[in-house]
Amino acid sequence: MNKHDLHFSFELFPPRTPVGWTNLPKLIGELATVKPAFFSVTYGAGGSEQNGTYDTIIKVIEQTGIEAAPHLTCVGSTRANIAGLLAQYKAAGVRRIVALRGDLPATAMSNAAPGEFRYANELIEFIRETHGEHFTLEVAAYPEMHPQAANPQADFEAYVRKVKAGAHGAVTQYFYNADAYFDFVERSEKAGLTIPVVPGVMPIVNTSQLLRFSAACGADIPRWIKLRLESYGEDKASVQAFGLEVVTRLSETLLRGGAPGIHFYTLNQAEPTLKLWRNLGLPG
Repeated sequence: MNKHDLHFSFELFPPRTPVGWTNLPKLIGELATVKPAFFSVTYGAGGSEQNGTYDTIIKVIEQTGIEAAPHLTCVGSTRANIAGLLAQYKAAGVRRIVALRGDLPATAMSNAAPGEFRYANELIEFIRETHGEHFTLEVAAYPEMHPQAANPQADFEAYVRKVKAGAHGAVTQYFYNADAYFDFVERSEKAGLTIPVVPGVMPIVNTSQLLRFSAACGADIPRWIKLRLESYGEDKASVQAFGLEVVTRLSETLLRGGAPGIHFYTLNQAEPTLKLWRNLGLPG
């Protein structure tokens, strides 16, 4: 395994407080020191942080010169709205988009309209129709199944549709069971899909936060990990030391098994990700 041939990327979210915006340049600067392939930037359900996404993207590009990829979602969107965003990002020099269905806001009624695009494959088709190959399109993959999918097969079929619509690559939801990733890649290969599937990895820094996030997104926390984390209670140092050990072993297993790189969910904290980066002996 030549680590110089692998691709590593970082995910940020737009800061939600004035202090977060003040600290953003420092955060970006620290993460940029290891020269990731790109930064991706999320936005909230229904586009609630859309302006923040653009501002964060511009900050990354202007401060570091590193590629930045905004998330675009179907939820609450119209063709006109998406067309405007794509034109805005194209003018800013963006060449990569993370195209997602997205989740309805927590306050939305159960019968709320998702927007003019119902599924990510429709969004991808629209981007391809209007911009050809200008944008590299990344899509989401769920080795352990999307929490709103009817069953694993239906979830995988949705993934196939996204790839066939024109995706260039996929980034997975985070997980802590490497076999789930390898099984997903094997299923993809058997289905004739050839795009790279990059595993998403999230450092463990806070037990309650991890359990809350995982309940929402359907990521399984193996029982032995959950019990060990809970045994440390409020001892943050022990939680983080154990978490670093777990995620380092997971990442090493993924890379040895042929993963084309890693997408790090940074949680807008530089040090946990950089500690993991150093543990893995990655360049930079």
